[in-house]
Amino acid sequence: MNISSVNPYDINTNYAIRLSEDKVLVSRDDPLLKSIAEEKEPKEESAQTQKVEGMQKEKLSMDEERMLNQLQARDSEVKAHEAAHKAAGGGMTGAASYTYQRGPDGKMYAIGGEVSISIPQASTPEEALKNARTIAAAAMAPANPSPQDFAVASSARLMEIKAQQEIAQKEQQKQEGIASYKDAMSEQNSSKEEEAMLDIPA
Repeated sequence: MNISSVNPYDINTNYAIRLSEDKVLVSRDDPLLKSIAEEKEPKEESAQTQKVEGMQKEKLSMDEERMLNQLQARDSEVKAHEAAHKAAGGGMTGAASYTYQRGPDGKMYAIGGEVSISIPQASTPEEALKNARTIAAAAMAPANPSPQDFAVASSARLMEIKAQQEIAQKEQQKQEGIASYKDAMSEQNSSKEEEAMLDIPA
């Protein structure tokens, strides 16, 4: 998790589209053939997908299967980690960006990630305190925070301490102002009482 703007991570992947031999080419003018082809198509694609996945699994060696399992576990862990940051950060967090690695099955798996936090300009110390606490909560939201998450949380706690000091200073100034006002009013009342005493005839 970084307190910075997100640089999008571009992933180049190659896609291939293959037409099976028994696929029916349908003319737009023939709605009957088109409807038959549409009904058949999902089943054929599903069977073809299962066949391809089965062939890929058969081709993988034990080491490749082990690596694939590790990549799948890492992908789930990374995505859950970044989702926890995002959920706790509310509107302050941006989209998650991931670093990918291609597995032995040809698919891309997330092996690292980050969620950016943009800190809005606080107009009051109370708002700054709220922002700092949100950042700290977002940084420490995952089950296993990373060293970077601890660093962000530490920075947020420094922001929190500064905001608390500003709030305490503001409260002290307020109390001093109240005390000064009371003293001024007390002096004014004393002066009026003295004037009133001087006006009393003997």
